[in-house]
Amino acid sequence: MIKVGDTLPAVTLTEFVAVEGNGCSIGPNAVNVQEAAAGKTIAIVAVPGAFTPTCSEKHLPGYVAQADALKAAGVDEIWCLSVNDAFVMGAWGRDQNVGTKVRMIGDGDAAFAKATGLTLDLNGKGLGLRSNRYSMLVKDGKVVTLNVEGPGKFEVSDAATMLAQAKA
Repeated sequence: MIKVGDTLPAVTLTEFVAVEGNGCSIGPNAVNVQEAAAGKTIAIVAVPGAFTPTCSEKHLPGYVAQADALKAAGVDEIWCLSVNDAFVMGAWGRDQNVGTKVRMIGDGDAAFAKATGLTLDLNGKGLGLRSNRYSMLVKDGKVVTLNVEGPGKFEVSDAATMLAQAKA
């Protein structure tokens, strides 16, 4: 499992872009994790799936509400990752009114989850391989903090914990 001090994996994720510009077409666009994280401080929050009850009612809304405070504490971007495709992540972002506060990034084939060792096997529940619920603070592509939730928990990966860590 990825740990504090490790570099983010060299994987490509996808993000739905609804506005054409800067060479980006409308639709899913590739996000090279290492390139996108270079030189930035990023709060990454990962959830088992878009539109799930805890993720939609508590996790993502907390990051949207704390986005300005996180940015004031030095966070350049907030990424929400899930083992969903870019279209689902884009739809969830619109449903949750994230606007430009949080980048909704799809890990469609679980490449990031697998590379970090932060997978959650929900095959027995018909949901396949998912991502654990966690948050991490990343500076210039290196993990500074990592808060991994236990199964069915929501105690350490919330926006308030991330804000305290960003201020530290």
